[in-house]
Amino acid sequence: MRFFKNLCRIIDRINSWTGEVVAWSAVLVVLTVFADVIMRYMFQTSFVFVQEMEWHLFAFIFLMGAGYTLLKDGHVRVDIIYQRLKPKGKAWINLLGVLLFLLPACFMVIDTSVKFAHNSWLTLESSGDPGGIPYRFIIKSAIPAGFILVALQGLALGIRSFFTILGQDLDKEGES
Repeated sequence: MRFFKNLCRIIDRINSWTGEVVAWSAVLVVLTVFADVIMRYMFQTSFVFVQEMEWHLFAFIFLMGAGYTLLKDGHVRVDIIYQRLKPKGKAWINLLGVLLFLLPACFMVIDTSVKFAHNSWLTLESSGDPGGIPYRFIIKSAIPAGFILVALQGLALGIRSFFTILGQDLDKEGES
């Protein structure tokens, strides 16, 4: 049990740290959009680089923040049954959801996006637009990285759910 407890804590720390980085990236998006709006309306000019930076940062936030959102149980749930269940019932739904849906979907996206990102790195892909971002291969690497973080957090959720079903709480202090 100690191994699983430590594994879950490591995964939580990774996604917590990533969540902090993503939070600061959100500040960068706000500043970038603000600068773009000021340039457009006050100076009647705009730069492709700035526009592309907006969607690169947004993609980074969305992809890299998904694991943190799962950690904090922040994904939207529209489930009138789940909210009325006791912890063991919720654990069953979480475990089955992780095993049947979350992990297979993550592995499928990771498998296809690793090849996608790898090909982008091989060519050092950049924007096709003049003045665009020269490092498009970096944001394409966020696709498998983000889904790896979600898969890891899903693994932690699945482990916690399994132990909840067994009547044990991995997060209680003092248990071995």
